Amino acid sequence: MEAEALQLNTDEEGYLIEPETWTEAAAAELAQQEGITLTPEHWEAIRFMREYYDEHQKAPDARFVIKYLTETSGADRNQLSRLFPYGYVKQACKIAGMKRPRAWSSG
Repeated sequence: MEAEALQLNTDEEGYLIEPETWTEAAAAELAQQEGITLTPEHWEAIRFMREYYDEHQKAPDARFVIKYLTETSGADRNQLSRLFPYGYVKQACKIAGMKRPRAWSSG
């Protein structure tokens, strides 16, 4: 018997409407919808994004996540693109439970 999918309150593009309702189970469900199996490297980026969100009430710019990953795990500049191949906003922000940014700088 398959586990029942979480009922997530998302907009028409699949982003959480209320980021404060995000949980790691929600991240796993959103990742599955994106065709991503979360690895420890994904979680490192996602947890940083959530901490940043909790502190600033907005999604971090991609360059902050890249800087964090390079400083903490020695990742290269392309690590974020490898983890989320369809884009930082399209996948990383969605899985981390952010609202879709209206205007975005790719850094």
